[in-house]
Amino acid sequence: MKKRLQDKVAIITGAGCVGPGWGNGRSMAYRFMEEGASILAVDKSQDTLTETLEVCAPFGEKIKTHICDATNGEAVSEMMDVCVENFGRLDILVNNVGGSKRGGPVELTEEDWDSQIDHNLKTVFLGCKFAIPHMERTGGGAIVNIASTSGIRWSGSAQVAYAATKAGVIQMSRVIAVEYASRKIRVNSILPGQLHTPMVEARLADQRTGGDVDKLLEQRQSRIPLGFMGDGRDTANAAVFLASDDCLLYTSPSPRDGLLSRMPSSA
Repeated sequence: MKKRLQDKVAIITGAGCVGPGWGNGRSMAYRFMEEGASILAVDKSQDTLTETLEVCAPFGEKIKTHICDATNGEAVSEMMDVCVENFGRLDILVNNVGGSKRGGPVELTEEDWDSQIDHNLKTVFLGCKFAIPHMERTGGGAIVNIASTSGIRWSGSAQVAYAATKAGVIQMSRVIAVEYASRKIRVNSILPGQLHTPMVEARLADQRTGGDVDKLLEQRQSRIPLGFMGDGRDTANAAVFLASDDCLLYTSPSPRDGLLSRMPSSA
């Protein structure tokens, strides 16, 4: 059976992780390779990529790493070129760089506001800007932007810059998707909610609960009607779907006809 991303080439930014476990980037790198893709795993330092390389080792030479400042246009353009030089093409881009700063409009510093714009929104803009020409040359592609439920609702703490930038990612994805749909480039955003990723313990607990991890996990879980948190593997499964031809059923010119053609006929 053909794998869903067989022979595809993907760049995943933020493919490292701040600690052991299944963060979004590491999980996506693993799942994409599990589905047959070749990966350029990108992060800001090689140290964060070490465990990603270890968990992806069974897939052999189909993963390469690259260090990039995703807020710098020249560096992002070079990242695209490195991918094409290594694998011959670019089919999929996952924009996964991001992070939060706590504070409302009064508490948040102007410096932190600017850094959130660069870190969460500009990185997505630059990724799309420099990936799209490569995709156009090979007849299309898929871009998956990692946003957040904070971009559409209150998430339990004041983080005005993070919420604003993630809302921006969602709308940017919509605008670019419409512009490039006729050129067979799909653009979607994923909105993870209260996930238990390594970032919760390595960073968010210090920001939110004075380092009390258990207290933070309890707070986050209390907001989830199902009563349990997912992790980066849930984000990864959504990204695989959006990057693969599976989602074409819902984006074909005649979605109803496409659906009916895949359903068994009634007795």
